[in-house]
Amino acid sequence: PGAGMFTSTTPAVRRIVPENVQGKKVVKVVYTVLEAQYQQSLSEAVRQINASDGPLAVEVVGYLLEELRDAANYEEFKKDVAEANIFIASLIFIEELAEKIVAVLEPERERMDAVVVFPSMPAMMRMNKLGSFSMAQLGQSKSAMAEFMRNQKKKQGSDFQDAMLKLVRTLPKVLKYLPSDKAQDARTFMMSLQYWLGGNADNLQNMLTMLAQTYVAELEGAGMEVAEPETFADLGIWHPTAPRVFDDLKEYLNWYDTRPDIKFKPDAPVVGLVMQRSHLVTGDDGHYAAVVMDMEARGAKVVPIFSGALDFSVPVEKFFFDPLDKTKSFVDSVVNLTGFALVGGPASQDHPKAIEALKKLNVPYMVSLPLVFQTTEEWVDSDLGLHPVQVALQVALPELDGGLEPIIFSGRDSRTGKSHALYDRIASTCERAVNWAKLRKKENAEKKLAITVFSFPPDKGNVGTAAYLNVFGSIFKVLKKLKGEGYDVGDLPETDEELIQQVINDSEAKFNSTNLNVAYKMSVPEYQELCLYSGALEENWGPPPGQLNTDGEQLLVFGKQFGNVFIGVQPTFGYEGDPMRLLFSKSASPHHGFAAYYTFVEHVFGADAVLHFGTHGSLEFMPGKQVGMSGACYPDALIGGIPNLYYYAANNPSEATIAKRRSYANTISYLTPPAENAGLYKGLKELQELISSYQSLKDSGRGPAIVNSIVDKARICNLDRDVELPPEDADAKDLEPEARDTIVGSVYRKLMEIESRLLPCGLHVVGVPPSAEESVATLVNIASIDRPENEPPLRGLPGILAAAVGRDIEEVYRNSDKGVLADVELLQDITMASRECVQAFVEEKVGQDGRIDATLMNAFAKFTGMKSKPYVAAVEGTQFKRADRMDLDNQFAYLNFCLTQVVKDNELGALVEGLDGEYVLPGPGGDPIRNPDVLPTGKNIHALDPQAIPTSAAIQSAQVVVDRLIERQRQENGGTYPESIALVLWGTDNIKTYGESLAQVMLMVGVRPKPDALGRVNKLELIPLEELGRPRIDVVVNCSGVFRDLFINQMNLLDRAVKLAAEQEDEPLEMNFVRKHALEQAEELGVDVRSAATRIFSNASGSYSANVNLAVENSSWSDEQQLQEMYISRKSFAFNSDKPGAGMDQSAEVFKSAMKKVDVTFQNLDSSEISLTDVSHYFDSDPTKLVQGLRDDGKSPASFVADTTTANAQVRTLSETVRLDSRTKLLNPKWYEGMMSSGYEGVREIQKRLTNTMGWSATSGQVDNWIYESANETFFEDEEMQKRLMETNPASFRKMVATMLELNGRGYWETDDKNLDRLRQLYSDVEDRIEGVE
Repeated sequence: PGAGMFTSTTPAVRRIVPENVQGKKVVKVVYTVLEAQYQQSLSEAVRQINASDGPLAVEVVGYLLEELRDAANYEEFKKDVAEANIFIASLIFIEELAEKIVAVLEPERERMDAVVVFPSMPAMMRMNKLGSFSMAQLGQSKSAMAEFMRNQKKKQGSDFQDAMLKLVRTLPKVLKYLPSDKAQDARTFMMSLQYWLGGNADNLQNMLTMLAQTYVAELEGAGMEVAEPETFADLGIWHPTAPRVFDDLKEYLNWYDTRPDIKFKPDAPVVGLVMQRSHLVTGDDGHYAAVVMDMEARGAKVVPIFSGALDFSVPVEKFFFDPLDKTKSFVDSVVNLTGFALVGGPASQDHPKAIEALKKLNVPYMVSLPLVFQTTEEWVDSDLGLHPVQVALQVALPELDGGLEPIIFSGRDSRTGKSHALYDRIASTCERAVNWAKLRKKENAEKKLAITVFSFPPDKGNVGTAAYLNVFGSIFKVLKKLKGEGYDVGDLPETDEELIQQVINDSEAKFNSTNLNVAYKMSVPEYQELCLYSGALEENWGPPPGQLNTDGEQLLVFGKQFGNVFIGVQPTFGYEGDPMRLLFSKSASPHHGFAAYYTFVEHVFGADAVLHFGTHGSLEFMPGKQVGMSGACYPDALIGGIPNLYYYAANNPSEATIAKRRSYANTISYLTPPAENAGLYKGLKELQELISSYQSLKDSGRGPAIVNSIVDKARICNLDRDVELPPEDADAKDLEPEARDTIVGSVYRKLMEIESRLLPCGLHVVGVPPSAEESVATLVNIASIDRPENEPPLRGLPGILAAAVGRDIEEVYRNSDKGVLADVELLQDITMASRECVQAFVEEKVGQDGRIDATLMNAFAKFTGMKSKPYVAAVEGTQFKRADRMDLDNQFAYLNFCLTQVVKDNELGALVEGLDGEYVLPGPGGDPIRNPDVLPTGKNIHALDPQAIPTSAAIQSAQVVVDRLIERQRQENGGTYPESIALVLWGTDNIKTYGESLAQVMLMVGVRPKPDALGRVNKLELIPLEELGRPRIDVVVNCSGVFRDLFINQMNLLDRAVKLAAEQEDEPLEMNFVRKHALEQAEELGVDVRSAATRIFSNASGSYSANVNLAVENSSWSDEQQLQEMYISRKSFAFNSDKPGAGMDQSAEVFKSAMKKVDVTFQNLDSSEISLTDVSHYFDSDPTKLVQGLRDDGKSPASFVADTTTANAQVRTLSETVRLDSRTKLLNPKWYEGMMSSGYEGVREIQKRLTNTMGWSATSGQVDNWIYESANETFFEDEEMQKRLMETNPASFRKMVATMLELNGRGYWETDDKNLDRLRQLYSDVEDRIEGVE
């Protein structure tokens, strides 16, 4: 039973029916609990009662909360409750399951003798019934109890449980205020809680006996003996070999340091362990003892603490500080074995309080996990790894506290429910905790650090790839910083240029060697001895040394050592050049060269820590379970025992989270480069000049002639596909003045869209915050957003300025979108005025060096009184002089805060803290413009609580985009609605926007997501057709592998939403395309409607991407058909909410049958930093040509891209977006000159944009020929430019030339022979240059 519901254990193992009852009264008890640790002691209590000769016998059955998802179990549960005398529940904090329990309990509650519910969701607490006592009535009297209940309405979770415990202690005082009969029942409830918290078999036996003889009529006055609850300390220090529990660290140490059985070195590291009291009281503590023993065997001392409350910051404060100096930590690292957030456990969390406590302690903090909802066998067999509910509670939430390394340390026995140690996982947990602790003990001069850089795709021109980062410039800064901290960095080169040369050129070989510098040659026997899993790699790669990173005999490790710092190049996946391997639906294991690299770092070089440099490498994307890996998962095996620090872009929290969970990284955020406006250049600039002369002369006789020049110039600039222009032979003097205005307005609007586009300029260097000038464009964008949730609520600058001239900004946006000239002009004035205000504000704060001067930052208050505020002065002489001063003050006070954050940067500081074995402060990742809390950088990045999205604000934003998308498609399609839309969900985008694209999917099918009583979004509500006002539109959702890992609970919600729409039997099919298509597919595939409505797809668990990007980047594909096969093979794994534990299921037939009904393909762009050609992910997941190939009519679907990077959200066609992107980046001198100024790495960025543009030709065919013509003109016709590119990074320049020739060969670019001959000649020149032929 229960296949694919994780918990395939059955309640049968918790059922006891008494034998030979002879005259005893049999009382039936049913219990439901979150975790299994009570199973053993409750079963024993029941056996003790049944073996005694009193008048009572007990029949018992227990259900674990998750088991109730299974339909058969739920039916069984109904039957059991219908026969029960007594029902007991505890910690029911998952609303959809709480509702199922209440549904069964409510009708039976009157009939039952007693219902006891310990801390749970409010609806469950209301089920309590003991005689005349109920929770509800407690809230009505004037007692301390009532006070307590009323306050609890405001609190949830940990505070609730802690307050309850306090109440238990003050019970005698409370009870004298209650009327006597009621007091008696309330007292019984509180006594029950005390027995329950006591947890052992004797306590539970007394609880059952007390409840039976108090409330079961036949046993009234039976006079069975009930002992007082045996209490076990609420918090203390526990050790498996200690004679007792200690409530004071000094006493514990007196015992510990005089143990005869073990002696420690004087400088032994000390590890603090945090444990759950319920495991100790119920005697389920074998797994804790195993951790203690393993730590001690490694020469580490331990301080194992526990607490019965859910706020663990209290015992941390009490037991982990040095008894002689309360400001200093006594422990060197902490492992939290409860798996829960430090404050709040499963209910609701207080992260700021936890961070406060951990910051004070200031040591590495790891959170290991016990398996809760699945047995050991289920976890071992599962591709997913950890149960999704447990991932949300025990991985995502502790990350918000800054918790690291979610390694599972204990399993669960399916029969007894007892925890048992997983010895290899405990060894891994303990080794890593001790290694973090050792960083506090070792002198910096002795510490060894392995800095690892990446190279995608593998090529000499690509060493040190990382998003937005000048890698070698940053490493150079890091090495100088470490030198100052006393690290041995050997002979540092003078410049970062020299550093690059030393790493990428083999010093012994000539310049023309294709090899990088070889740091170490590892013989095959040494590799096999040191790398314990090398045998497992042979299935994919044959015997070592294999073909990669080898000279044919030995394995080569590339890199260069500087003193105690090794800078190494991580090998790549190894299959990017092999089309056959790219087609496999599951990714291959790492190759021998990859394994040899990490084997060298850990066992030969002997690194104390590894620093992965920049977003992102391949280690964390190697095959294995998604979360909660076993020793057989490759990321776990590769990283071994080395503490892992990882510089990650602040705007990419989703992939950073994969690095945290799968490679145990302490991720440190870095800022993305400052943004600038794209500006206008060449013909576009001339167009702007023509338009301004039209504005001044339009009513003179020259007006029409200028319009003609504007139209001609717009054609030359290829704007004719973006703007509706009059036919070529038309003359503007034959048009009405209004029509002329509209033409000019439309062209002007397009120009402004290009001009104001934000671009990241250049590349970031770690530890160098932007200059004041560089921050302006970012601040203008921060200021453009309304922030109603802020205190005080903020109005965006454009809104404030529009109101100053009596207009509503939304209306101005709408008219400008239509090309109304007057409003296009007004919007441009507003934009310019916003920039001037911010510029004036920033200028006040600049020191001599052009950087922000911190002393001037606090001067915000100084503006008042003396002279007028600079941002007010900026609007005073303009049409906006009436702008609301209060609104402006609030907005600029906020910008002042943002600017302070930008310049606070702790990027180098956090690295040093991590290497010193200190706690790195956690902080959210995301887009600094939408969420300035991301700043300052240099924090340990986390994602968000996955159950918090989509937020209601995100649902509103999503509604706007969905309406615009459907409307635009209708207009272009003669008024008919699209029937099916294929779209992509990305992890990072949903974190940045709090779930906007997630909400879009639900709104398309006409379903609204709803929060539960704890504010977690896990419920759905069907929007009636009358309210929807349009048909339900079918969707096919491709989730990125990262989205699948982070938001498995949201995939569950999406699948339920689509199936809910598909099952609306009474709706007409022309109003419900989801059902219409599901019925057709059910017929065609011979399955039921629910299975036919499968629409939520991704990769197989542990695999990522369609590999289309790898094929395009490495030119390893023969034709488009092959790319489409990769997509189908890798992206057709479905998620099924009816079996959430089954993981991803290969479903190519349903995938293809859903895809061939698609009318529209759709993606979202949500941040100015990452656009369509910046990364290869976007085209990798684009199914446009795939759909065309599958459709019966062979018609290409419409392709749209929503752009929510500005306050005025736009829906554009894919080809419009590619044009906008090319004009603002690849072809824009401001952008490519900004890149070239970063040297070697900048040339690679230009080459990457060109390759990604080719990717769009390959997957969608939506790239205009003129884009490639202009690229050819810009980079290859100009001899000066050729020379610069060739000298700066010859390998990347060769790739650019090759890409142009490939574009022509594949038919994506038509051009004349002169251009092709030039490119062929260039190719042989650059080859000669690389080969060193003079």
